[in-house]
Amino acid sequence: MTDEHTHKGRLDLKTPSAGVGAYLQAQEADSDGAEACCKAFGFLRGIRAAATSVEFRFRNGNSMWFPYGWMGPWQHDPSEGLLLKFSGDLVYLILIRGSNLAKPLDEGTINLTHAGLQRQRVLWIREMTKEEIDQVGETGPTIDNIDIASFESNEKLREWLQKRAPAFLSESAV
Repeated sequence: MTDEHTHKGRLDLKTPSAGVGAYLQAQEADSDGAEACCKAFGFLRGIRAAATSVEFRFRNGNSMWFPYGWMGPWQHDPSEGLLLKFSGDLVYLILIRGSNLAKPLDEGTINLTHAGLQRQRVLWIREMTKEEIDQVGETGPTIDNIDIASFESNEKLREWLQKRAPAFLSESAV
């Protein structure tokens, strides 16, 4: 008898992985596909999880969805908010106003900007009521308002930005 194992035999040995890779695999296995949320947004917990679209929820009960495949450049200016650009049949600008938009949540590294939208893990973003905003205070992100507009021309887009969020107007912006 030899000490050599068959391919299946080697797989059955289940030798544990070592280091950071093992930790990440365990974390992903525990949370893969799981959803979590705060009052401002919902997100996928898995490290490699990615959503196909993001939903914008308004206080009046209406919602709008945009595919992440349409998302282009976006900007965060804490004094103005978050400006997302989606390009499909038309160009859409989404202006999100709130506070602490880049602040990580209590439970770890997830935030709306870098670990959320940038990694396509955000499932929904919602306008919050005044009571919810007061309740969260400075402890986490709040969403005061979501403004969505569609444009057929760059001229109209720039006019809209000039009225609503002029800080985002620059030669390199939109």
